[in-house]
Amino acid sequence: MAEQICAHLKAIQQIKQPHRRVCEECEKVGGKWVHLRTCQTCGHTLCCDSSPARHASAHARASGHPVIASAEIGERWLYCYPDEETVSY
Repeated sequence: MAEQICAHLKAIQQIKQPHRRVCEECEKVGGKWVHLRTCQTCGHTLCCDSSPARHASAHARASGHPVIASAEIGERWLYCYPDEETVSY
């Protein structure tokens, strides 16, 4: 049986990569981050939920942009916030 993935993840045609490996919001205020995620709608790179500010999930809630990709070197996965699904690419 083929694996079913959500429509948000299926809609991703090309993976947006980070322009720089920094959390754009933490950088503005001198904050620290643990891991980085890149929004697949607008391309912003922000910190993960293990980071103090949790900018990536806050961005997803505020903007309605559903899918992020890990911006960590060697990681190749996407995550959909509304459907709580992860898929490797």
